[in-house]
Amino acid sequence: MVSRQARKKDEQYLIQAKQRYDKQRQRNVAAVPGVHAFVVVLDNLKGGYNVPKIFRSAEAFGANSVHLVNVDWFDPAPAKGSFRKVPAKFYNEFATCYTALTEQGYTLYMLAAQSENSGSEEDAVSSLSYDMALETKSAFILGHEAYGHSFDMADFPLVKKLSVPHFGSVESLNVSIAASIVMYEYVRQHNADNK
Repeated sequence: MVSRQARKKDEQYLIQAKQRYDKQRQRNVAAVPGVHAFVVVLDNLKGGYNVPKIFRSAEAFGANSVHLVNVDWFDPAPAKGSFRKVPAKFYNEFATCYTALTEQGYTLYMLAAQSENSGSEEDAVSSLSYDMALETKSAFILGHEAYGHSFDMADFPLVKKLSVPHFGSVESLNVSIAASIVMYEYVRQHNADNK
């Protein structure tokens, strides 16, 4: 049973978090794209700690922007100011985001667990590796922590599956960790382009 004092503290936290979000979202309109061309797409992620942590990594790695599909407000405090620095684009559904990015010439990579490889050629998952070249205009799509992506791959034929290789028995990595790894690999491949 939760005490009245604990409930009140939770309510105060939510009010303050919403105020922080509103303030930083207003400041986000002045955000400037980072030095790299890649974007991150957060597809239906929970508004908890992963969203602001991904903003923090996106700012650190120089992302062009972060696209949020059906993501409600979140507490920007864990982003340490990055939410107001990295341009954010908001969508109600993935199809609109997909159209916008493909029209801009982006190659879309859906991050998938290694276990999602069904064996058929069109469903094959490419494993991120040193010999895999990521396109200059890459869009990395990260799905909901528990339910995965909100869309059916058959409806979006230009989306490629990509996984982060790992060697333990866990099925997948935390979404903010996977995002950081793929952003790092992009920067490793393309950093010379921005010197």
